[in-house]
Amino acid sequence: MEIERAREDALVAGVAGAATVAIALLSSFTGVVSVPTLPTLAPLAVYALYLFSRKGGPYGAVDTARNWAVAAALVGVIVILASAAL
Repeated sequence: MEIERAREDALVAGVAGAATVAIALLSSFTGVVSVPTLPTLAPLAVYALYLFSRKGGPYGAVDTARNWAVAAALVGVIVILASAAL
């Protein structure tokens, strides 16, 4: 595995993991929102999609690790906002 590919994987995994932990902490300890378990794991689903969609290319200009990381963060924000609205 190339070092650049490993960095890209670590970026997306780190952002997805941080979003998942942030949702869990907001739900468990602060009581700001109450998020069930399955929606809490939604950012990790974005990471799984990233892993299974990267089977060797060619990749388009939009298919970058940065965009996948942003998507994972946005899914986390959407889960928090949707849970806060309910």
